[in-house]
Amino acid sequence: MLSESYLIPAQRLVIEQEIKHSRFISVLFHCSSEQVLKCVLTNIKAEYPGANHYCYAFIAAEPCNTVTMGSSDDGEPAGSAGRPMLATLQGANIGEIGAIVVRYFGGTKLGVGGLMRAYSAGIKQGLAQLETELKLIRYPGQLVCEYHQLKDVEHFLMRGEGLITDKIFSDKVLVHFEIPKGHQQTFAQELATISQGQLKVQFEGE
Repeated sequence: MLSESYLIPAQRLVIEQEIKHSRFISVLFHCSSEQVLKCVLTNIKAEYPGANHYCYAFIAAEPCNTVTMGSSDDGEPAGSAGRPMLATLQGANIGEIGAIVVRYFGGTKLGVGGLMRAYSAGIKQGLAQLETELKLIRYPGQLVCEYHQLKDVEHFLMRGEGLITDKIFSDKVLVHFEIPKGHQQTFAQELATISQGQLKVQFEGE
């Protein structure tokens, strides 16, 4: 069964650790796309200049979505940074999350096993402290209504925890919206009732 909601980070969190003279700075943040990750990465490089590595991992959708995720070792031995970071994020069951670990090399090599532990340690610590909020998964739909019916449409949509994404005005109003699956049927029934069956809702995929 599809999940109707999942946890996402509510704010950015930074954890600093020193491991065998190397400085590791782990940053956890809300990440809804790869573009967001790249943007945050650019800012982190400006915030922590001159580091040896900026490794990252991200899941840009619901926690179990394996399509919108990725990681980078950024010059560390293959599989020693990005992958263990991503595995740690996946284990947390939090969606839309990004992690960047900045490393200032302190002169002591850690070996692949040591790096894997070091790169995931800050993230594990951060995940235990991270403030999260619940995100409802909403699905797109549309309907056409008269101008005087728009207020009712907005009212019932809000009651069903839905959002209007677009309104196109012509002789009538075309309303594009998103609403959680669990509220779709009630929303459609309520509108049919108040409009004597005039208002018909179309959900994507129908």
